[in-house]
Amino acid sequence: MRPHGKLEYGGQAAPLRTCVGCRVRTVSSELLRLVVVEGVIVPDLRRRLQGRGASLHPTLSCLELAERRRAFPRAFRAAVPLDLSRLRGHLEGQAG
Repeated sequence: MRPHGKLEYGGQAAPLRTCVGCRVRTVSSELLRLVVVEGVIVPDLRRRLQGRGASLHPTLSCLELAERRRAFPRAFRAAVPLDLSRLRGHLEGQAG
């Protein structure tokens, strides 16, 4: 029986996370960790920044889904609007 919250991945158990955009559970290494720094959502590439994190597939389509669903304020438990410009710039830079 597989442990809860883990997925056999390459012979090792790996933690699962849910994308806030498409709501698909997958291995955390395939998702981009996001944190809020002073009201701005920033990608945590090294997975070391403090604070509550959220996971997102590194695609513009998942970002647009998350925006449409208003998932970021819920995921970060924020009452104020969050700035997505830095995250959008990062994802657009990857696509091009």
